[in-house]
Amino acid sequence: MNAIQRMMLQPVLLGAALVTVPSLAFGQAASAPAPTTAAEWHGQGGNKAMQRYSPLTEVNASTFKKLKLLWTRPAIDKIYADAFPDLTPSNYLRGTPTVVDGIAYVSNGIGLIEAFDAATGATKWVQTPLPVDLRRAAAESARSVEYWSDGKDKRVVTIRGKFLNALDAETGKPAPGFGDNGSVYVGWATQEDYSYSGTNGPLIVGDVIIVGGRGGIKVGGGSGDSGDRWEGHSDDVRGYDVRTGHLLWTFHVIPQPGEEGFDSWQSEAWKSSGAQGAWSPMSADEALGMVYIPLSAPPMYYGGHRKGDNLFGSSLVALDAKTGKRVWHYQVVHHDLWDYDLAAPPVLADITVDGKPIKSVIQAGKTGFLYVFDRATGKPVWPIEERPVPQSDVPGEYTSPTQPFPSKPPPFDLQGVTMADIANFTPETHKEALAVAAKYRLGPLFTPPSLITPTSLGTLASPGVWGSGNWNTGAFDPETGRYYAVSRTKPTVYGLIKAPDPAASTAYIIPKPVVPGKTPPAATGAAKPDPYDHGGLPLIPPVASGLPIIKGPYGRITAYDMNKGDKLWTIANGDDPQIRSNPALKGAKFPPTGIASRVPLTVTRSLLLVPDGSSVIWDTAGYDGPAKLSAYDKRTGALVGQVPMPAGATTSPVSYQTLAGQRIVVAVSSSAQGASWVAYGLE
Repeated sequence: MNAIQRMMLQPVLLGAALVTVPSLAFGQAASAPAPTTAAEWHGQGGNKAMQRYSPLTEVNASTFKKLKLLWTRPAIDKIYADAFPDLTPSNYLRGTPTVVDGIAYVSNGIGLIEAFDAATGATKWVQTPLPVDLRRAAAESARSVEYWSDGKDKRVVTIRGKFLNALDAETGKPAPGFGDNGSVYVGWATQEDYSYSGTNGPLIVGDVIIVGGRGGIKVGGGSGDSGDRWEGHSDDVRGYDVRTGHLLWTFHVIPQPGEEGFDSWQSEAWKSSGAQGAWSPMSADEALGMVYIPLSAPPMYYGGHRKGDNLFGSSLVALDAKTGKRVWHYQVVHHDLWDYDLAAPPVLADITVDGKPIKSVIQAGKTGFLYVFDRATGKPVWPIEERPVPQSDVPGEYTSPTQPFPSKPPPFDLQGVTMADIANFTPETHKEALAVAAKYRLGPLFTPPSLITPTSLGTLASPGVWGSGNWNTGAFDPETGRYYAVSRTKPTVYGLIKAPDPAASTAYIIPKPVVPGKTPPAATGAAKPDPYDHGGLPLIPPVASGLPIIKGPYGRITAYDMNKGDKLWTIANGDDPQIRSNPALKGAKFPPTGIASRVPLTVTRSLLLVPDGSSVIWDTAGYDGPAKLSAYDKRTGALVGQVPMPAGATTSPVSYQTLAGQRIVVAVSSSAQGASWVAYGLE
């Protein structure tokens, strides 16, 4: 053990004294959910309502172009890099700073908490990994950390690996009395057999820490025909005491015998269905004492062995934060076959509909719908209708006869695929795309997966497997009652084959991704197809020109008046340079294409702050090198200005006030330069 490693056995405190920042009024009604001070930013969404809203005005339409890059902070503090020179943290930096009293707390590139001066980026302290070795040091960042205080005790809480950790916010030492030396194990008893990840981070409501997870995959089960998604482990939602770490309650994401929804898993499928959990951002109304949990989908693409609606898959669940008891739920996709889980955060919004004030929760779906409920009762604000949908012809499959369709607001992205949706940049590329599309089954939203045959390569569906709305979707302006959805338009192919292995856990599986331009062996009638993987993700169909098969824009920003449920405008988010420079489009003229990336936005008093996305986020278009932070007029969607970023972003912009001025901080990542946080301000 070298000297630095020995030093890391003790909490590390660096820098000057803490900076205290005066509180500023949030500029909204007293009844609005989870207010925070304008000087601060709490968690991923700025507050527990997940609104991604800042009322600060120093950075506005007149000053935005004057923003300067003030400082850059690497994904891991130098002390970690020096202690572990062989450490290679992921370039996908998820950590969103939580800013309280002038100090920023963040989950770094290996999931440890760092505290730094929010004005200058100078380190205050870093968390010590125990025991100190490379294996323990290697982990992934969490999307956020939670700050909690009772006026005397101040704690920062995060999830790292299989552990829930609580630290003293002022020193970085393990919080006294919390678990075993500040740590509580939140994995499973059979930890050697299953992985666990809570990269979304915890949420604290009152004195309860709420923990979810993305569902575990069996170690070593990621190949072959066994169906690793099916043999995984579901992550129940749990509540822990913030002072002691004691487990207070458990909510079963798959109902157990005697619980609501148990009969929605037929043939005892509840016993073996796995990899279901709450991996995406949660929100909370502290006045109501309720937490809103968006849940993932059941094991996907084929569900003949799990007949029924499969609660609480693809559902929004409202729990009593103290007890974990279910208050209400709504399933947005019955018997999900598309992985249309709820990946976006539930956004709490106080709106007025037909003269009646409503405390609502807005849930964006991968489907491209906004589902809006009274957050106390779960009653839809506007009717949601059960409508007939196409049925599966895959042997043994069960398809829900209907699916929920909100009457308002209108969808924020493309739903379903018809020949009218096929890309037509030029007559030549249109002809090519039509020929490719003819090889697939097309249809409206909820057209189910279909078999790969000599005459069909499966179902071409939009939204695709990553959906229109994801963890990045949604910002709400409490001053105007407007909601902003960022989305991407990218279809995928849901094509099934009969599992070659008779011992496979499902009768039909998705083939492994094929090489673009080549026909899957099953479609040619080959006797022995290539190896298959039930967990493989379906691909977009290959088009020889390399252009998208459907029309854009491929990245969108859509504004809604939530008091009326009306769509106000939609604009293309960016312009894809790869499409623009494609040789097949030389000389062609077409509007901005938008970029099919997953980028979150932040709304301010006058602007929408939207960074270009990073290419390190899997299966997204984005920037690996220089990128831009854009500002749009939040009323009209008109571009106000752009400032350069060193790479594409992996988090939403964070806006807070310091004694030195307003700061806008965002995590950026590239494969060449690694990951870092960059801070902008006015000199």
